[in-house]
Amino acid sequence: MVNGKIFVIGDIHGCADKLRLLLERLPFDAARDTLVCLGDYLDRGPDVKGVLDQLCRLRTEGVRLKALMGNHEYLLLEYHRSKDAVLLPYLRRLGMEKTLESYGDANLSQLGALAFMPREHRDFLASLLPCWETEAYIFVHAGLRFGQPPSEQDISDLCEVRDPFLSDERDYGKRIIFGHTPFVTPLVTANKIGIDTGAVYGNLLTAVELPSLRFYHVA
Repeated sequence: MVNGKIFVIGDIHGCADKLRLLLERLPFDAARDTLVCLGDYLDRGPDVKGVLDQLCRLRTEGVRLKALMGNHEYLLLEYHRSKDAVLLPYLRRLGMEKTLESYGDANLSQLGALAFMPREHRDFLASLLPCWETEAYIFVHAGLRFGQPPSEQDISDLCEVRDPFLSDERDYGKRIIFGHTPFVTPLVTANKIGIDTGAVYGNLLTAVELPSLRFYHVA
């Protein structure tokens, strides 16, 4: 049972300054409210380390934080687990070099062990949730396959699916709040709300307050 409001933040991708400004803008009551982050903290943006520093600090301060896993974290953790060199080209296409740069020009040889990250950041990544549910909502990075409970879905789908989820107008039982697919402005339909608004591409970092459906943005 969630008693307070829920504030949900879309894909951050190393935009630490935008995250800081957005957190300052939210009317968040740490004693009652819950903060949900939909994943993709890593890659492409200029300050991944700064993003993880902020999120770890929120946890240390006792904020009720539900941090989900995005496809960028999923692939990095898969490489960390398997050390499979086949994954390296995919990581590079996702912008992993920007993550390494934010930790003082770490290099790819340190990637498998995540040796460039402080323990606190490695523990944060290991703690990420595949999804989170309340009585009214399902929170997930990318989306769902219809007809399966979230707990039974493949983690790669939760982190990476686009179609047919994006075009599916069926009732999933609860409204789905998701990121992963960037929109110029939030997508709001009867069964889903998409709040990745492309912060790392020069657009907005977006949060939504639930259940009021009030949006907050930082340019």
